[in-house]
Amino acid sequence: MARLAQTAGLTDIQQEILSTVRDFVDKEIIPVATELEHRDEYPQQIVDGLKELGLFGLMIPEEYGGLGESLLTYALCVEEIARGWMSVSGIINTHFIVAYMLKQHGTQEQKDHFLPRMAAGDVRGAFSMSEPALGSDVSAITSKAVKDGDEYVLNGQKMWLTNGGTSNLVAVLVRSDEGHPEGTAPHKSMTTFLIEKEPGFGEVRPGLTIPGKIDKMGYKGVDTTEMIMDGLRLPADRVLGGVTGRGFYQMMDGVEVGRVNVAARGCGVAQRAFELGVGYAQQRHTFGKAIAQHQAIQFKLAEMATKVEAAHAMMVNAARKKDSGERNDLEAGMAKYLASEYCKEVVEDAFRIHGGYGFSKEYEIERLYREAPMLLIGEGTAEIQKMIIGRRLLEEYRFQG
Repeated sequence: MARLAQTAGLTDIQQEILSTVRDFVDKEIIPVATELEHRDEYPQQIVDGLKELGLFGLMIPEEYGGLGESLLTYALCVEEIARGWMSVSGIINTHFIVAYMLKQHGTQEQKDHFLPRMAAGDVRGAFSMSEPALGSDVSAITSKAVKDGDEYVLNGQKMWLTNGGTSNLVAVLVRSDEGHPEGTAPHKSMTTFLIEKEPGFGEVRPGLTIPGKIDKMGYKGVDTTEMIMDGLRLPADRVLGGVTGRGFYQMMDGVEVGRVNVAARGCGVAQRAFELGVGYAQQRHTFGKAIAQHQAIQFKLAEMATKVEAAHAMMVNAARKKDSGERNDLEAGMAKYLASEYCKEVVEDAFRIHGGYGFSKEYEIERLYREAPMLLIGEGTAEIQKMIIGRRLLEEYRFQG
């Protein structure tokens, strides 16, 4: 039998890329992931390896030095990487979203300036929407940009930046009332700015501070930070796309592909949890036989494998829909919702199969058990996905009375 979550219809190039990434994960990530995670250590050697493989430029067009691959290829690579260690896929994801937003919405000057260096991995991206009191209500953003001559002055506090410290480019969403009269809908008076900064913590450029890493239950290794803007001055040519008021739509486009990424991460973590569970079930013996021979465990393995397959199929469908040029917010929301929920359930079942040993830090499943919950909230909670799905279904199935 072939391993779970195979994808039909891939080209020879796609298969070669995935095979290369899978080998890298098996040899360079899985053997060291748990040790690095326990130390909360940034996986510099792994990141350097991904840079050599060209993964930082996977979806960046060839004219800018990237590989020019599809969202599907990228999502399948993320699935493989998350199978090894989800934090590594997070390092790639935020970079990918910023590169995607630049490719889709940037001016030609912005593309020429950033994309070749992003493809090479020399410029690493982070993006920022959330704020300390914001949650999922993006329209309530209070960080603000005010025009001052040929510059903008930014003030405010942002939250939950993945790669906040290690990145040197941040795409940030703020309010910009200039040119938008009072009473304009909040989402029409937001602008995305491109902030170049030094990697590290503290004051990383005048008016911009990255206080330090947020200590988290899981998702360790990758740095998650706050960002404080206090009189940060940016030239007008660092408005993404060159026009204010379009930031909300630009960010939502980025988040839409980001949701496919989170779905892929959920698929990868669930696959690894299944591998650990089915392997342990054949090694552990009770009542004179391997626990895999007990019907209760077989039922559990059957449910886990089915969830892995279903989540993978929905993720692939959402990626292919986006690649076709069609709107995919419904499919991306469904994929993200299902994959993250199923990931949590598959990880918990694998944890149960391990019994008391699953509670030990010596076993890999303990790490996965702490990582899976992040997927329930990243790129929008389950409740947000249900709102998106419900609204789109009502558009598609409008009652004709």
